Amino acid sequence: MVSERPFQSEEEFVRWLQKRAVGRVQGLRLGIGDDAALARVPSGREIVMTTDLSIEGVHFSTRLYTPETIGYRAIARSLSDIAAMGAVPKYALVALALSKRASRRWVESLYEGMWRLARRYRVGILGGDTARYSGKTLLDVAVIGEVARGKALLRSGAKPGDRLFVAGTLGLSAWGLELLKARARKGMAHEALRAHLYPEPQCGLGRYLAKEGLASAAIDVSDGLSTDLHRLCEASGVGARLWESRIPRPQASANGRLQARLLQFALHGGEDYRLLFTSSAAKVRRIPSSFQGIRIHQIGEVFAPRKIVLMHEDGAEQLIIPQGYDHFRKS
Repeated sequence: MVSERPFQSEEEFVRWLQKRAVGRVQGLRLGIGDDAALARVPSGREIVMTTDLSIEGVHFSTRLYTPETIGYRAIARSLSDIAAMGAVPKYALVALALSKRASRRWVESLYEGMWRLARRYRVGILGGDTARYSGKTLLDVAVIGEVARGKALLRSGAKPGDRLFVAGTLGLSAWGLELLKARARKGMAHEALRAHLYPEPQCGLGRYLAKEGLASAAIDVSDGLSTDLHRLCEASGVGARLWESRIPRPQASANGRLQARLLQFALHGGEDYRLLFTSSAAKVRRIPSSFQGIRIHQIGEVFAPRKIVLMHEDGAEQLIIPQGYDHFRKS
């Protein structure tokens, strides 16, 4: 039950957090309440660590998003990084710089959103740090995971001749954001809005690819296909050719202008949190056509020239420049 009474102290907030963060997490020795948490590292495993900021006015707006969706999306971002490494997410720490404008109800709903997704993946939120100040709300979610030694998926393993795959539709989240701003709620808007507000990190697929040794390189599409593919290619010292007709984009019966816009969303829109990975030609037949109900699409191939090109259906070739989200370029 959400309380309207403000937290009277940091100690009261911590006690509330301890009571709500119930449940056992495998390997955890000590959770919320001490100076730090303690966890055991199993033999033959490596630790995978990531952190992701969510800043009011940059990553979310309290006018467009409920606190529950803000919390959900914040932890989804970090879980997707763990998925891209082929690891199992285990623990999370949340650093919260809370605006003085935020009510207790708002804070409790924020955590409910984080717990909603964390519990699905059996991730324990082990506390973190909290402060209140006169500025805008900021939360930083750090997630720690595990992967078998030497099995982590990296960006740097792609080779010329590898095939390029993505799991699920691209551009749906970017379209959902546009619809959210327009207050649209009909037809395809529901699917697009859900993709934006409640993204699903592909942790199961990442673990499967790592365990079976199917991916030579991987990254999650968080800032847009053009940007994240560029990062993978840079790390691997290669380039890539994309096939326009195979890029999975939102489908809508509409005019040509919207269809062209949906392709741009698929190429450059961010926050899809889909896994983009490469696999050698010898292993292509072992890549499933779908995983946990999500279709896996072969969208291109890796080649030696260090550039990314888009092959149109008429055979024309277009150079693709990264146009996804970049904090430094946007600033």
